[in-house]
Amino acid sequence: QVQLVESGGGLVQPGGTMRLSCAASGSIFSIYTMAWYRQAPGKQRELVAAITRGGNTNYADSVKGRFTISRDNAKNTMFLQMNTLKPEDTAVYYCNADISQRLLSSNNYWGQGTQVTVSS
Repeated sequence: QVQLVESGGGLVQPGGTMRLSCAASGSIFSIYTMAWYRQAPGKQRELVAAITRGGNTNYADSVKGRFTISRDNAKNTMFLQMNTLKPEDTAVYYCNADISQRLLSSNNYWGQGTQVTVSS
């Protein structure tokens, strides 16, 4: 079994900062691309940022320059540093990862989500 667990969400004022973490656990051979998605009420889930095992990153235009994705391969963890937060960043943030439990096989996994609310 593989689990992804997010942490670090909560309430923050506009202009504030927040750091999300995602920890993968279970029987893991390797973790490939990891990503953060978010879903606001009434909207579709959207990609926020992604990072490959080698550290290549890409970001949604709406968060470029404000958010930074990173990972620690040794600890099977991923982070999202969010700066200059805006009310429109309010959403449930989900961790996503392609995880291999054995050679030449991988599956896609989701975390349960963590609420981020940006409000004064």
